[in-house]
Amino acid sequence: MERVLVRLHPSESVASLGIPVVGYVAAGFPSPAQDYLEDKIDLNRELIRNPAATFLARVSGISMSGDMEEGDLLVIDRSLPTKHDAIALCFLNGEFTVKRVHQKKDRVFLMPTNKLFPVIEVEEGGELMIWGIVTYIIKNARHT
Repeated sequence: MERVLVRLHPSESVASLGIPVVGYVAAGFPSPAQDYLEDKIDLNRELIRNPAATFLARVSGISMSGDMEEGDLLVIDRSLPTKHDAIALCFLNGEFTVKRVHQKKDRVFLMPTNKLFPVIEVEEGGELMIWGIVTYIIKNARHT
């Protein structure tokens, strides 16, 4: 299993800041409505539903390439239930890892998106805790 360094930051420690919103932008043809600004939005309100149960973490490792990359910021909500195919921060046998959770009958599999990494089947008696559900992945569009 790929070791993942997880530094958790409570969302309540993140300062609130209003950022102007351009509105919707066309990803195809230009829109004549591009010149109109909407009100400001607060990213805390937009991304965090339950501040007391929400944490931020940075991605370290490549086992989830495709969904997330090294350095991406994860918004993790501990109050959400686990659903099939959810991306979750898992605590497995004493180590943190971020994976998609697949449930088949009474078996649980932790699925990487990078095909170079193996699927992890949680063995009977294995210690798995779904620590929280990833609700947003914030990417740096200027990765080099």
